[in-house]
Formats: sequence, C-alpha cells, structure tokens
Amino acid sequence: MGDLTGEKLREFLQGRYIASLATENDDGSIHLAAVWYLFDAGAFFVATTSSTRKARNVLARPRASLMVDTRTTELQKGVAATCTVEVIRGEESRAINHRIHSRYLSAAALADPQVGPAFGQMDDMTLRLVPQRWTSWDMAELDAEAFGSVFARHPDYMLPSD
Repeated sequence: MGDLTGEKLREFLQGRYIASLATENDDGSIHLAAVWYLFDAGAFFVATTSSTRKARNVLARPRASLMVDTRTTELQKGVAATCTVEVIRGEESRAINHRIHSRYLSAAALADPQVGPAFGQMDDMTLRLVPQRWTSWDMAELDAEAFGSVFARHPDYMLPSD
C-alpha cells in the first residue's frame, strides 16, 4: 500500500488538519479527542487544559496515539503514530501553545480580546508526543498500485462523507 514517509510525511504534517488523540482511561477504555496540533522536530505538540480527561490520562499513563488524516471525499491519506508523552508547563508551554493557536486561528482572532487571551489562559499545558511507531496510508498511491488508478479516473466510485 502507498505510504507517507520521509519528506512526504513531514510535508503532510505541516498541513492544517484536525487530529484525533487517543489516551487510556483508568478503566482501560480509550478516550478520543479532536485536537489541533503542531508537528516540529519529529514530535507532535498539543495544547490542552490541565483539567481535561486527556491531560489527566497522560499524567497517569504517559502514552497516546494520534491520527492525522485528510478527511475528504477524495482519495484519503493520513498517518497514525503511537507515542510516548511528555508534559510541558510554564513559559515554554505558553510559547508552544501560541504557535499551535496561530496555526488554526487568524491574526484577527488572536488579536480579539475575547478570543486570543481566552485561548492563552485556557490551555495551560502542552503535550509533547514523541512517535515510537508510525502507520501511514495514501489511497492515491494504493489506487495506482492495486487498482490501476480506477478511482482517480472515476471519482464518483467513492461516496461522499456526510
């Protein structure tokens, strides 16, 4: 199957997507959360509030999985990573969280006194997720390799997402 690796992986992760973060609850069940992220220096960074379930989970069990995918009706691609997690607090956290917020909020939103400062106050910690194992997929490459590009020629074969 077509995979995202090397430079293609780094380029993909610079995109602005919503990631799914999985952490483990006390009872062994999985907690999933949609998150904004920054990928830098081989790690994912996620801003969060220390009172959230994901924060409490990683403080108790410092591991998580994170998935980033295109979520389009076209041929999808994405990556999932199994990670160890480190918690960052204080000034370093505020600086990283500002970088994350700046990826997803416009300059006008960040300057709005009802928006920018609220995010700065709310997210008081950063999760640094260090990938230990990767899984990736690129359905366009799979289509070319396994199906002779039939889905590229017939985009109506894929039903749209709701």
